[in-house]
Amino acid sequence: MRRIARLAGVGEGDHVVEIGAGLGSLTLALAETGASVVAVEIDHRLVSVLSEVVAGRDVVVVTGDAASLEWPDVLERAPVWRLVANLPYNVATPLVLDLLRDVPQIESMLVMVQREAGERLAAGAGDNAVGIPSMIVAYHGVARIVGRVPASVFVPRPKVESVLVSIDRHRTPPVAASLSEIEPILRKAYGQRRKMLRRSLAGVIEAAVFAAAGVDPMARPQDLSLAQWGALAEQRRRDS
Repeated sequence: MRRIARLAGVGEGDHVVEIGAGLGSLTLALAETGASVVAVEIDHRLVSVLSEVVAGRDVVVVTGDAASLEWPDVLERAPVWRLVANLPYNVATPLVLDLLRDVPQIESMLVMVQREAGERLAAGAGDNAVGIPSMIVAYHGVARIVGRVPASVFVPRPKVESVLVSIDRHRTPPVAASLSEIEPILRKAYGQRRKMLRRSLAGVIEAAVFAAAGVDPMARPQDLSLAQWGALAEQRRRDS
């Protein structure tokens, strides 16, 4: 838990929101750094115990589902927050993407997720795991796998490996095109990821747009970086 707090860069004066606080092991490690913590827990059965564990600390316990919280209200105490979370596989990717899109007060994240989900979040062009989530994350920030968590530290021991993924939000988007312009192209291309772009994007991106954007139409979607997707989207807008 202290390693996670350290990797998150949490310290005196920081404001941290923790999702999935459980019985408070990580919550205590975060509070020990001198940070102010908001601990979010969905399970009503755990909240009373969690409240007892963190009593006397600079910790506010919030009961609720992170996917549907009113985040401006939860984070009203400060303008800038760090997020630390241990996320279940089935909610990890959509929750991270939603928070990146909708909660700009969260400037950095350190999330523990199943290895496959973490690899997708942090993947870049040419990586086997790269996909739409990878590019959406890259639009909002820089993601890196900063640690691996063996199954042996959990009780009961799971059958999967976990990783720690760090995401630092960009101050401004790294490409000129907006995400709303890039995402439809991503979804069209990755809907047929085995095909070359000239086939999967037929009727969406013209040959002249590929040429002007400097993108090889013979490439496949996993070969392209965010900068190249941005160039396609920007050139498409110019030619429309």
